[in-house]
Amino acid sequence: MSQMALVIDLNVCVGCQACVTSCKEWNTSGQAGALNDLEPYGENPCGTFFNRVQTYEAGQYPDVETVHFPKSCLHCENPPCVPVCPTGASYKRKSDGVVLIDYDKCIGCKYCAWACPYGVREFDLKRKEMTKCTLCSDRINNPDLPRDERKPACVLACPTSARIFGDIHDPNSEVSKAIDEHGGYQLMPELGTQPSNHYLPRRIQTVDLGESLITSCQCGSQEVSS
Repeated sequence: MSQMALVIDLNVCVGCQACVTSCKEWNTSGQAGALNDLEPYGENPCGTFFNRVQTYEAGQYPDVETVHFPKSCLHCENPPCVPVCPTGASYKRKSDGVVLIDYDKCIGCKYCAWACPYGVREFDLKRKEMTKCTLCSDRINNPDLPRDERKPACVLACPTSARIFGDIHDPNSEVSKAIDEHGGYQLMPELGTQPSNHYLPRRIQTVDLGESLITSCQCGSQEVSS
């Protein structure tokens, strides 16, 4: 059975929020329904987002770095949110392993949110329904779209190609090769949920400039030559 998933390269994520806004735009107009923002500029803002980017500082002064950590539903192979749902609204699709919600069955009890150890379930206060990332199931299976566009909106929007989409059960897929080659890891694997989404760990990079000459190329990136 296929297991579609995202692989996120933490080395090249710049925290630009393009994945967040593209996800919001696509899903608000798609089959997931409107994702509400209540008083977005008020004292108590509340919004529904399938994808969020957490940014924090790691290390100790003066050796610190900024880390951007995108997180959405991990589409676990053993999702704890599914068996706790009293109505069967939460389910794992057999064809590709995507964890979805049947909104017609959801009663907003929040059991799935309590069961999810990753905190990626989103409760829509206006609709009184639980929502979450669908891996853009209405895109990836849409025969009317060109094949290279049958990817989640966040993947298509990422300017640094930090997000890769594919079948992790296929050893020849781009995602499987990225995991094998760069030591991709799961988030909190000790819980036994077997998250499908993987992260490529940050690599420690040191650059000894010495007497090197730094010049800027026309594209704005830097070129280092000795």
